[in-house]
Amino acid sequence: MSLTSAGAVAAKSLGVISNEISVASRNISAAGIAGVSAKRAKIAAGDEGVAFLGVGRAADAALFRSLVSASASQAGETAIADSLARLDQSMNLQDSANSRSPAALIGKLSSALQAYSASPANETAAQLTLDAAQDVVASLRDAATAAQTERRQADIGIASAVNDVNSLLARFGALNSEIVSGSVSGADVTDALDQRDDVLLELSKIVGVTTVMRSNNDMVLYTDSGVTLFETTPRHMTFSETTNLSPGVSGAAIFIDGVQITGAGAPLALNSGTIQALAKIRDELAPRFQTQLDEIARGLVAAFAEKDQSGAGGKPLPGLFTYPGASEAPGASLMAGLAGAIEVNANVDPARGGLITRLRDGGVSNDPAYIYNSSGATGYSTRLIELAGADAAPQSFDPAAGLSGSGSLKDFASAAIGWLAAQRKQSDGATSYFDALVSQTTQALSNATGVNLDDQMTQMLALENSYQASAKLLEAVNSLFDSLLSAIRA
Repeated sequence: MSLTSAGAVAAKSLGVISNEISVASRNISAAGIAGVSAKRAKIAAGDEGVAFLGVGRAADAALFRSLVSASASQAGETAIADSLARLDQSMNLQDSANSRSPAALIGKLSSALQAYSASPANETAAQLTLDAAQDVVASLRDAATAAQTERRQADIGIASAVNDVNSLLARFGALNSEIVSGSVSGADVTDALDQRDDVLLELSKIVGVTTVMRSNNDMVLYTDSGVTLFETTPRHMTFSETTNLSPGVSGAAIFIDGVQITGAGAPLALNSGTIQALAKIRDELAPRFQTQLDEIARGLVAAFAEKDQSGAGGKPLPGLFTYPGASEAPGASLMAGLAGAIEVNANVDPARGGLITRLRDGGVSNDPAYIYNSSGATGYSTRLIELAGADAAPQSFDPAAGLSGSGSLKDFASAAIGWLAAQRKQSDGATSYFDALVSQTTQALSNATGVNLDDQMTQMLALENSYQASAKLLEAVNSLFDSLLSAIRA
C-alpha cells in the first residue's frame, strides 16, 4: 500500500469514527427517554477502507406489534372496569353492611314490614316501614341516574376520542410523508420513525390498529376489523353526540369514510380500544343494567299493588309504590325509565298529605273497594303480613333484562346485582392481565431496542481508542511524507 493510499484510508477512518462517536453521543443523551430507540451507524467495508452509509435504529417489529395490540386491549378493558366500578360505588356494594343496592334495601323493607305486622298499631313501626320504602326508591333512582350518567359520559368520551383519532392520523400522515421522502433521498429518518411509532401507540389505545409496511418505510393503517385508517392520506372518522340519551334511546354509530364501525349492524365492528369499550358501555352494559333496574321497579309496583276487595273484579292499582301517570298496576312488560321515575305513593306519606295507616289498612288509591281493613281495627295485620312476603312471591320479568324470566322480586334484584358483580370481576381480571402484558412487552421492547447506557459508554471508549489509533496512523504517514520530501530536497 502506498503512503497516499494509507493516508486516505486513515483520513476516511477518522471521518467514519467521528460519525460513530456522534451516533453514540446521540444515544447517550437519549438514555432513559421512553420511546427512543438506540441508533446505530451503518458501516460498510470496501477496498478503500470503511465507509459511513448513514444512521439506522434498533427495531423489533414483532414485539412492537404485540405492544400495539396489547395496548388497545388494555385501554378498552380499563375503560369498562372504571365504568363498572363507578356503578358499583353508586350503590356502595363493597360494604355489605351498608349496601345501597335495591336488593339489600328491598330486604330491609321486608324486615320493616314484618316488624310492623307484629305491632300494627305502632306508629313508629309504620314510619320505619315508610322510611325503608323511600330508601328503596332512592336506591333505584340513584342507580338509574348512575347508569344514565355512564351512558352520557361514554357518549361524550366517544366524541373526544374521535377528535383525538383524527388529530393523531393527521400527525401520523405528516410523519409518514417525512419518512418516505427521507428514505428516498437517503436522509436520517430514525427520529421520525420513533415519533411515528409513538403516534401509532397512542392511536392504538383509542382504536385497535393493524399495520402493513411498504417500500421506503411507508406504513398503511387498518382498524383491527379491517377498515382503512391511513393509506397515503388519513381517513376521516365521524360521530355525532346524542344530547338526550334517555332510557331506550340508542347512541349514534361511528363511521370511517362512511363505513360503520360501532353499533348494531356494523359490518366491520371494532374489536378493541377505548372507542369500542365506550360504545359497549353506552350501548350494552349500562342499558342492560338500566333495564334490570326498570324491571325491579316494575316488579315493586306490581308486588305491592292493591287488589279489588269488593269482588267487582277491578284491575290491580298501585299501592305503596307508584309512578307518574299510573292508572293501574303494570303488567309483565318492560317500562323503560321506570327506575328513575318510581316513587312512594303520596297517599301513604304524611309529609305529602297522605295517611300512613293505609299501609296497614289498604285503600292507598283512595278507592273504598281496595280497602283491606274494612273494620278499621288497629290490630289488623293481615295486609302487612301479605306485604312482608311480597318480595318472595313469584312473578314474570321481561327477557330483555337478560336474567330469569320468572321468579321472585327478591331473587331478581339479587340476580341483577350478581350480574353487575360478574361483569366487574370479568373486566377486572382482563384489565389485570393486559396491564401485566403491556408492562412485560414494554420492558422486552425496551431491552431489545432501547438505549443501554453501559453499552453505549463502552462503545464510546472503544471508538475513542480507534480514533486515536487512526490519528496516529495518519500522523505517521504525514511524518513519512515529510521525511521523503526532505530527502528529495536534499
